Amino acid sequence: MIRLNRFMAQCGIAARRKCDDLISQGKVKVNGKVVTELGTVIDETKDSVEYSGKTINKISEYTYIVLNKPREVISAVDDKYRRETVVELVSTPQRIYPVGRLDYETTGVLLLTDDGDLTNLLLHPRYKAVKVYHVLLDKRIKPIDMHYFKNGIELEGKKTLPCSIRELRVVDNCSFMEVELKEGRKRQIRLMFDALGYKVEELDRVSFAGISYKGLKHGQWRYLTEEEIEHLKKSVESIQE
Repeated sequence: MIRLNRFMAQCGIAARRKCDDLISQGKVKVNGKVVTELGTVIDETKDSVEYSGKTINKISEYTYIVLNKPREVISAVDDKYRRETVVELVSTPQRIYPVGRLDYETTGVLLLTDDGDLTNLLLHPRYKAVKVYHVLLDKRIKPIDMHYFKNGIELEGKKTLPCSIRELRVVDNCSFMEVELKEGRKRQIRLMFDALGYKVEELDRVSFAGISYKGLKHGQWRYLTEEEIEHLKKSVESIQE
């Protein structure tokens, strides 16, 4: 027996949380009947599951990709405003989707896969996936403000986790920073700097969970190596126990 959302994730439909949304919206059928109750359990050896009018089955071999996301591209499978999406940049027959998201104006590392279980674990709050960003500010940063980053900044009534920060160099009297996060709130980097009076001019994610875009120009992608896939799977083992 298996939860319906996990079965869908293993079929490459989406991460479990997104699968819950699809179930709630009445887009999933089990044995020909629409199911909307979250937590539904099925027998994968007997029950038939349909999504978008098609019977879905588990994937025998998953696809893992890293993309160097360019600016003005949506981190989604599709977009109601018909803006270009990250999935459209990747030419693969598999039904893949992004692991998390990067803002419309943010560039850098974005993983895409059809492995719903791994996606769920990588995005799990307990995992605290390390994300490294390069940030160009609109002016020089004050040493005291770097101290605030290292101790946490109040955002929307909740303090951020302490993060690593350092000034890599100065560009036209503006600080070019490296920031390392272990959480992933929406627009977190931009909001943290904004709270201290800085504007983010450029934001680039150079690493996610140890995977970088080295050698890839904006808009280019590649399949992960066997070593990288193994690294990701081992890195989330602790939260499966």
